[in-house]
Amino acid sequence: MFFITKLNDLSKAQIVEMILNKKTEQALQILSEYYKVYTPQIVVGTIKGKRKTVYAVYVQKEKKIYCINSDIFYNPFVVLHEFYHHIRTSGGIHRGSEKHANMYAKSFIESYNKIIEQIIKQNIDKTTLNTQNTDKENKMDE
Repeated sequence: MFFITKLNDLSKAQIVEMILNKKTEQALQILSEYYKVYTPQIVVGTIKGKRKTVYAVYVQKEKKIYCINSDIFYNPFVVLHEFYHHIRTSGGIHRGSEKHANMYAKSFIESYNKIIEQIIKQNIDKTTLNTQNTDKENKMDE
């Protein structure tokens, strides 16, 4: 497990990757430590009145995120959206708008995509360099 000292692109990408790799609870624990809030429970299940209208919901009284199914349990956007509501209510602040929760979750997804692009570019650059070096060696052998 790692600790976040600064919420930057790399740490956001790591959180998204953890959720995608079925380590949702661990990701929420790390974020909760960063924000210095209680770690919410996250479960697959529904609550009365929300069964058919939402993918997930944060219940403040229970400090629990309910996901409609296991696919949603590992969906970074939905999980981070609900976590935003958790941190907003944990601080005694208004629970936050849906727009702000979406922006919060989207920032993590954008950071993840940015880091993945950088990794792919680095790998392409390394492959290109290795190919060029091999071509030079082959020409020298001729």
